[in-house]
Amino acid sequence: MRNYIIRRLLLMIPTLFIVSLVIFLLIRLIPGSIVDAMIGQQEAISGGGIQVDRATVEKALGLDVPMLTQYGRWMGGIIMHGDLGNSLWRDTSVLEELAARWPVTVELGLLGLIIGQLIALPIGVYSALRQDTWGDYVSRSFAIACIAIPGFWVGTLIVVFPSLWWGYSPPLILIPFTEDPIGNLQMFILPAIVLGMAMAGETMRMTRTMMLEVLRQDYIRTAWAKGLRERVVVVRHALKNALIPVITIVGLWMPVMIGGTVIIEQIFNLPGVGRLFLDATLLRDYPVVSGVAFVFGFGMVFINLIVDITYGFLDPRVHYR
Repeated sequence: MRNYIIRRLLLMIPTLFIVSLVIFLLIRLIPGSIVDAMIGQQEAISGGGIQVDRATVEKALGLDVPMLTQYGRWMGGIIMHGDLGNSLWRDTSVLEELAARWPVTVELGLLGLIIGQLIALPIGVYSALRQDTWGDYVSRSFAIACIAIPGFWVGTLIVVFPSLWWGYSPPLILIPFTEDPIGNLQMFILPAIVLGMAMAGETMRMTRTMMLEVLRQDYIRTAWAKGLRERVVVVRHALKNALIPVITIVGLWMPVMIGGTVIIEQIFNLPGVGRLFLDATLLRDYPVVSGVAFVFGFGMVFINLIVDITYGFLDPRVHYR
């Protein structure tokens, strides 16, 4: 186990290097540049009375050198000082921006993950135990609906229609959990449900499929033949082995739940990392976009390692070398 973990950690180095290079180049390939945006802003403020020199702006931003040199400076700051750079618009540290917004995104992602599992696992197990009954058909239809219905559409409906019909709208100003836990949960519960529903559909289908496969195994038939109660057979013998592929699905969804909240944060006006990433992309704030994407990439690689290690705890037959 130890050697396996060391190898995976060493493998993270070239993986993160490739990820950093790709994200650094992609943001700069998007049409339009931050220099054009800044020049346009200054000329608009002055009413066209001031002509801004493009070369001066590029030099001030550090964009007057080749792209590979810019990448080398950025990576050097990460390796030597753990510094992701500064925002080109606000001249604030990217790490400080992430530290301020990260709790919002993590809370939303974890709540969505928990809600998704609370919905998916019981329904998936029930659907497998009552195969081809009306309960199974309803559960499967619900799972397909969760997958098919776009989360941004549901989120928009939740914001718009209650305000039209009942004069209610979700809180749109962030309420810190430390100041008002109840108010904080009221603000996060609706977007977390919207976020969790998409994951719940896929997890329900996987849970049902794996439970059906496990329930047909000989050791499960033996447990039934011994006269064990259904709850004991399901919880103690079947569910643990059925959860291994489900854990994979959850592991793949965790980066999405934490880093893929851009649209939900925008709809519900949550000042998280997703909105920071979207705003920085629109403004072509290269250090912010690259820094956020690099952190997300690191988180995804690390979560995949945790998921692989979890297999060994769920199934003793899994060995790492």
